[in-house]
Amino acid sequence: MSGISRRVTKLATTCLCRPFQTGAVKQGNVIGPKSQAVFTREGKYGAHNYGPLPVAINKGKGVFVWDVEGNRYYDFLSAYSAVNQGHCHPKIVAALKDQADILTLTSRAFYNNVLGEFEEYITKMFGYDKVLPMNTGVEGGETACKLARKWGYQVKKIPENKAKIVFAAGNFWGRTLAAISSSTEPSSYTGYGPFMPGFTIVDYDNVEQLEKVLSDPNTCAFMVEPIQGEAGVVVPSDGYLKKVRELCSKYNVLWIVDEVQTGLARTGKRLAVDHENVRADIVILGKALSGGILPISVVLADDPVMLTMKPGEHGSTFGGNPLAAKVAVAALEVLEEENLAENSEKMGALMRQELSTLPKEVVSIVRGKGLLNAIVINPNWNAWDVCLKLRDNGLLAKPTHGDIIRFSPPLIITEEQMQECVEIIKKSILNFK
Repeated sequence: MSGISRRVTKLATTCLCRPFQTGAVKQGNVIGPKSQAVFTREGKYGAHNYGPLPVAINKGKGVFVWDVEGNRYYDFLSAYSAVNQGHCHPKIVAALKDQADILTLTSRAFYNNVLGEFEEYITKMFGYDKVLPMNTGVEGGETACKLARKWGYQVKKIPENKAKIVFAAGNFWGRTLAAISSSTEPSSYTGYGPFMPGFTIVDYDNVEQLEKVLSDPNTCAFMVEPIQGEAGVVVPSDGYLKKVRELCSKYNVLWIVDEVQTGLARTGKRLAVDHENVRADIVILGKALSGGILPISVVLADDPVMLTMKPGEHGSTFGGNPLAAKVAVAALEVLEEENLAENSEKMGALMRQELSTLPKEVVSIVRGKGLLNAIVINPNWNAWDVCLKLRDNGLLAKPTHGDIIRFSPPLIITEEQMQECVEIIKKSILNFK
């Protein structure tokens, strides 16, 4: 990896997930034989690339999910913020069903009558000239990097094959070879080299390091999450995003903002960068863009960037398909019609206020924005065991980096429901005190 060397964090050797659950589960009376059968079958026939919390979900509605035994839980992961609008939102499901009876896929070899409707809606909503639709968040990241390189060569006149893209340590934007080439997490990159050339890493929330690498005339872009989600909901210092904007403008570098998890009302604003009233050159969106119905992602940019890419240079069989276009419009309309950004801001503030009363000897840190929050469990206690206790008490969450638990419920959660959830969290954590 070129540029500043890969930085390994204190928890470098900590795997993000537990080994696959195949043995009997002995936590309370929540998990029964139907669930165990699900665990056993998946463990036998599926790849072991995830370490799920032992719960077998078969139904979701609003802020709730149910397991195969009939137990109900509050969902405090929201499929990593893909179901901001709640599970199976009726308007989004209706859009899916209606379009599925008419036309699902044409490929981009032809025009269809739905894609333009979606493109106009989303570009006007976020204030960019053009949108490029893909499927997954990591495809959005790959697309943004390709665009940045193309712009670097065509517009900034960087010498051929010399373009550099800067990333922040602790980033997570997927698990493709390009994505792990920018990672500082050993469980993501170990055993998968060689890595993508032209990637440089700086510390997150460090403007001095950032300015040094941006001043390199071969740097074409800086890609960053406004709040680092997978790293444990790491919130930068006030003013960091404004400084990023200033430095990228000063050195003629594209600012790529990865809003796949933080965007679409999750942090209390349409985009997390809106908290500092700044505008990136390229925005990546995904996850809640479908409300959890389909994989949909987009890259937003203005014409001087987007039009550097010519026909035949990038695309996707399913990107921009009619079904996805209809679903995405409905998902965006729900965010606006139900004022989910405002509710996220209000419920998030309530949640952090309540959780800040937990004893420091168990929970050392409470942090976040809107309804993207996390707590840090002190080393004397085990975050995985805390999540098992939460599950037993009717709330689902998952650890990350060993000692951090993320809390990101659907944005439709009510104050009454939030109060109930806070009590569940307090009860579960105080059990370990």
